[in-house]
Amino acid sequence: MLETAIPARLDRLPWSPWHWRVVIALGVSWLLDGLEVTVVGSLGPALQRPDTLGLGAGEIGWAASAYIGGAVLGALFFGRLADSLGRKRMFLVTLAVYLVATVLTAFSFDIWSFAFCRALTGFGIGGEYAAINSAIDELIPARMRGTVDLAINGTFWVGAAMGAGLSIVLLQPDWIGAHYGWRFAFLLGGVLGFAILLVRRHVPESPRWLIRHGRAEEAERVVAGIEHEVERSCGALPAVSARLSMRALPSPGWGEIARLMLTRYRRRAVLGLALMASQALFYNAIFFTYALVLARFYDVPEQNVGYYIFPFALGNFLGPLLLGRLFDSVGRRKMIGATYAIAGLGLIGAGYGFSVDALSALQLSLCWSAIFFVASAAASSAYLTVSEIFPVEMRAIAISLFYAAGTALGGFAGPPLYGAIIESGSRSALFAAYALAGVLMCAAAGVAAWIGVDAERKSLEEVCPPLGCDPARN
Repeated sequence: MLETAIPARLDRLPWSPWHWRVVIALGVSWLLDGLEVTVVGSLGPALQRPDTLGLGAGEIGWAASAYIGGAVLGALFFGRLADSLGRKRMFLVTLAVYLVATVLTAFSFDIWSFAFCRALTGFGIGGEYAAINSAIDELIPARMRGTVDLAINGTFWVGAAMGAGLSIVLLQPDWIGAHYGWRFAFLLGGVLGFAILLVRRHVPESPRWLIRHGRAEEAERVVAGIEHEVERSCGALPAVSARLSMRALPSPGWGEIARLMLTRYRRRAVLGLALMASQALFYNAIFFTYALVLARFYDVPEQNVGYYIFPFALGNFLGPLLLGRLFDSVGRRKMIGATYAIAGLGLIGAGYGFSVDALSALQLSLCWSAIFFVASAAASSAYLTVSEIFPVEMRAIAISLFYAAGTALGGFAGPPLYGAIIESGSRSALFAAYALAGVLMCAAAGVAAWIGVDAERKSLEEVCPPLGCDPARN
């Protein structure tokens, strides 16, 4: 049994340039995901041309599912390693996997090579989620954990805007054109990944992870170094008296994880699954095929699809950025329930307007922008929830499990299903699919209101004590 004040020391730190560096170095994983998803979505019509890959809408949907499937496997594989080998090792390895995979995508030559490279890219990005979200939550002060997490998750849409911009520039016929432009888009993603890899090397290992592995002296050195940097920019730090008593435990095995999920953390498991599955269908089914909707139903030229992504991405980015602080002030349970319900009802309404041909391409994009202003905060809160309501010994694998389960249930089948519906040209069938996603979001709102966890402004150890914690001493 050891006693430590490290969690309290990390939570009492004022916001500083050091925290900004951590957020930029680690939070970019969401930006990369947004870049990858939007590049493929915006390039969808171009990839259907016979002088590129000659893919059908259904094949583009299956390639999107390959990306999602790779992300699920990557999350499970690297999530387990992030709990046993460390956050830092994994967020370096997963970024390297992404870098190699996105460069290989640029050299794909048919549907099979393209789908394989997309799966490998997703494998790296899925691993990023587990290691990154664990590290960020364990390094950010408790009083602003919700605000920071949602803002970071919102950077997915900065990447989305970058992807849309790339598609506009690279697909212009009088410059590079579709024949080579789509390949350059993936190569530029690799350049960005390499630049971030250089920055990320300087982010330290999570002191909370070090403690639970019995490496208390190393954790003390890391925290002392962080405090020294913060004091240089913010002045002297207040003393802390709160201490945590816990034993260093090995990572629980799969059997123990399953037992804990079905017994001690059963209600939290239901909450995490409901939030992750509903938002996965909501996003993956709609966003992966958005460019195909514009091309099929509104005859938007392939080189102009990116323009319609910009307002969509803006609403998605501003939502978590502006609403995030409410998750720390108003509270998790109220805000999660409200954002999920509003997003679900909004999707049903906009889907009906689309089904009766009452919306132009621009009007539909503006509707999506308003709806996803709220939905983006809702989806981001799902990742926040599963990363803070489980103990440090299994935090990364918990994120992986719920990301994998939610994506498999709500996201994997969505893109090919929606792609096939779009190819059929039926507006009413597409509305029915939109309505299904909206109803599931409303159901998740009810689950959050029922069994949500009030984690706002509380330390991670208070929200969920470590498995090795001694309740009598704490």
